[in-house]
Amino acid sequence: MPQTNIRRYLRHGMLPQLSVFETVARLESFTRASEVLHLSQPTISTQIKKLSETLDVPLFEQIGKKIYLTPAGECLNQSCHEIFRQLSKLEDDLANLRSLESGKLKLGVSTTGKYFVLRLIAKFIEKYPNAKIQVQAHNRQNLIHRLEDNDDDLYLFSNPPAEIELVKQALLENPMCVLARNDHPLANQKSIAFESLKSELFIMREPGSGTRIVAQEVFDQYGITPKVRIELSTNEAIKQAIIAGLGISILSKHTLGMNAHSQEIIELNVTGFPIMREWQFVYPVGKVLPPIAAAFLKFCQQDAAFICAKNEAPE
Repeated sequence: MPQTNIRRYLRHGMLPQLSVFETVARLESFTRASEVLHLSQPTISTQIKKLSETLDVPLFEQIGKKIYLTPAGECLNQSCHEIFRQLSKLEDDLANLRSLESGKLKLGVSTTGKYFVLRLIAKFIEKYPNAKIQVQAHNRQNLIHRLEDNDDDLYLFSNPPAEIELVKQALLENPMCVLARNDHPLANQKSIAFESLKSELFIMREPGSGTRIVAQEVFDQYGITPKVRIELSTNEAIKQAIIAGLGISILSKHTLGMNAHSQEIIELNVTGFPIMREWQFVYPVGKVLPPIAAAFLKFCQQDAAFICAKNEAPE
């Protein structure tokens, strides 16, 4: 709510009046101002009179054939210049927001999807080299909080929250697999029944993570309570734990990616796996995407599968 002491400035067509005033003050002539603005001289005079009445102070004085600014007019003239500078800055800022070349894109991504996003960003920047992109990588719960607070333009989930009304754009399949160290006793077995894993020690993501949710759904489906040896908050830490021999894990196959240790970790041939999920970009229903976000979403829709197939699976 504007402060009461400036309400008068928000009425009576103030901006056009200020434009007329500034022109008269700069040219020191009503006649020349009417020529520059292509307005009749009576219209110029009427605008200045209305502005003076609104402000309740005289703005010009005429001595002989020449006009001068009053002290109030001098004060207003200085403020006019500042107002117009701010309006010009506003227009520049809005032009940047409209521009695909220099707009800023804010992405919120899951910790599993951050490398996937970076590959897409690299290709997008080849097309729009002046684009500014900010990436915030968070676990699922923090990402949901950012979504609820409308902190970013787009959000990358494998399991978007069902309780929020969202616009969704599917990008890639996200296969969830059972991963183990390459010397695990089940490494060379085929069609392993999931029930046979109930005695295995599991390395799990923290409660609330998208990966943990998928894993728990599988355990619930088979009526198994997993033996959780350790919970870790990142996929990289889980991979290191697998390599250290601490147990097996249910993770996105994409976590193998191009990691230097990927040959030390294998996918067990478990019946019913991989469980297919999808990477999805989402945003709240009703959100107006800035042009650069809409362009990025369209770019990903068209090129994500090709980019990731060419550069191997995202980590």
